[in-house]
Amino acid sequence: MIAHFDVDAFYASVEIRDNPQLRGKPVAVAGSSRRAVVLTASYEARPFGVKSAVPLYKALAACPQLVVVRPNMQKYRETSRRIFAIFERRGHPVQGLSMDEAFVDFGTVSLEEAVDLAQTIRREIYETVRLTVSAGVASGKMVAKILSDSCKPNGLQALPPGEEAAFLAPMPVGRLWGVGPKTQARLLDRGISTIGDVAALSDERVKAIFGSWGQELRELARGIDRRPVEPDRETKSISTEETFEYDIRDERRLRELLKEQAIELAQKLEREGLCACTIGIKIRRADFKTIVRQTNLAEPTADARRIFLAAAHCLRRAEVYNTPVRLLGTRVASLVAGEPKQQSLFARPSTSSGDASNMI
Repeated sequence: MIAHFDVDAFYASVEIRDNPQLRGKPVAVAGSSRRAVVLTASYEARPFGVKSAVPLYKALAACPQLVVVRPNMQKYRETSRRIFAIFERRGHPVQGLSMDEAFVDFGTVSLEEAVDLAQTIRREIYETVRLTVSAGVASGKMVAKILSDSCKPNGLQALPPGEEAAFLAPMPVGRLWGVGPKTQARLLDRGISTIGDVAALSDERVKAIFGSWGQELRELARGIDRRPVEPDRETKSISTEETFEYDIRDERRLRELLKEQAIELAQKLEREGLCACTIGIKIRRADFKTIVRQTNLAEPTADARRIFLAAAHCLRRAEVYNTPVRLLGTRVASLVAGEPKQQSLFARPSTSSGDASNMI
């Protein structure tokens, strides 16, 4: 039996917990720039259409009484750490999906035992951090997540093994794992509107519609989900980015921002005991065209200066040249454990003019 746990309106709930005057009010957690988007909204705000990823200006237009709280990521990370300690307390495999969401594999237990475990974990989280958690319990990950999504806020739903196909059949096909809005629209054109329609497809038709992915998708539609809970998933990359309130044309300012991002990434690498072999940047211009550049290092590093020099090298290669930029991000990848070796910066000498060290 597998449980899916999801803290209700996590960022907003943390802010309401710490400021009781917000209780019962429509609350959104969002940044301060004119391009800010809502990170999380309280359930009082959601009837107005205020939810995650909605631009803040639209949220305020839809809900003038909305209370906007600036995010405090350090506080959220600390709360998340305490929650995950509870998930892991009994030694069950835990697969974190985000700071406030995880699968927990309870192993071979009865449905009743799994429900009791889930209730205990929910109670312990509330007693420890004063936040409510919704949970779904089922034989597979997809159904467990659908159940927890369906009983928010502060609910728990469980499904006995063997009832998955009947439970899923009437649901819109968009609830099926891996089926996004574009795929859903394409399926509707073919007369496939429910998960049950996918479950009933023949071998020939499921392959014609979905290709090699079809067999797996049809099994999920029938409630057969063999995907394991994967604890300690390897970190493949770490990134940070910033969307600017006003477009930036000054390359010197972009380099300063790269320096700040390099420091942030170096701190994250140090905390996780990792070094990076690949450094890359992402630039989104004012016309929304995205430019990505990356370079491979001859030796892995967790040093902020070396990350910055590599990112600055990528910036020169991007050739933005006074082009207005609305977003800039830095990414470290090809991560390895161990002590970094500080020898040379790039795997190959740069053919660009100028010395990256002059940018510091």
